Amino acid sequence: MALVVARLLRAPLRVLRRSMASEASEPSGAPGAPPREFQTLRVRQEREHVLHVELNRPGKRNAINLLCWRELVECFQDISRDPSCRAVVVSGAGNAFTSGIDLADLGGLFLGIPGEDVARRAWNLRQKILEFQESFSVLEKCPKPVIAAVHGPCIGAGVDLISACDIRFCSQDASFQVKEVDIGLAADVGTLQRLPKIVGSQSLVNELAFTARRMLAPEALSCGLVSRVLPDKATLLEVALGVAVAIAARSPVAVQGTKINLVYSRDRPTPEGLQHMATWNMAMLQTEDILKSVQAAQEKKGPEEVPFAKL
Repeated sequence: MALVVARLLRAPLRVLRRSMASEASEPSGAPGAPPREFQTLRVRQEREHVLHVELNRPGKRNAINLLCWRELVECFQDISRDPSCRAVVVSGAGNAFTSGIDLADLGGLFLGIPGEDVARRAWNLRQKILEFQESFSVLEKCPKPVIAAVHGPCIGAGVDLISACDIRFCSQDASFQVKEVDIGLAADVGTLQRLPKIVGSQSLVNELAFTARRMLAPEALSCGLVSRVLPDKATLLEVALGVAVAIAARSPVAVQGTKINLVYSRDRPTPEGLQHMATWNMAMLQTEDILKSVQAAQEKKGPEEVPFAKL
């Protein structure tokens, strides 16, 4: 890495300036196609290169119904392909982040699983569970960093959802519940797999998952589930969007490569993660973004003043 930077520092400044001027002449920050319309989600561009995805069933406390499960996949697949988007904030409309799964909506689905015998019904049910898992895994797979801004109750599937996000903030009134045991099932769409790696205490995860105890904001902060607690929803959203703007100001090659390698290395031994990183950067270190960042640093400019190309 030091050799790459040294080479860039020796690059003629006229080349750097010509590259940056050329980029500046392009409509770099111009939004692309308008976000798709959804029934259970509201998606809007809140800042340059930043999208705000809001769970939008406030009358049902943002309970996640069948349509919402599907729309989350469609939404984040769109975001993954959107070169104008560099960071995402996820929040909930109304007075709750989410009350979890919509039992009335999903109950009929599971009772009506087709199949001529137990094995075939089990096979079909497994396919459905995998589809539901993808509704939250798609946030983790999205190369753009995703920030969860949690206010009020975050119950059941809500914990699955935020566990797949990269950064989690909450308001002082937030509470968290791994609620599934209270309705007779084991959490099956991500909490049991991701939460132990987030909070770092298997004992605490076991307690929450076995008892469905409510965790309040101060405990969520102390155990590492969230990294900031804000006084109210308005402040929470402003801070979350501010962090998203700071992320979006950096090179998308650098930020998205960082996320991909953090997720890859989390579940693998360190040597394997280092090998993946070396293979990744043998291409990505050749980006012009390094050239532009070094030039900006030499000129005492911040990253928000660098016109990085879309990715």
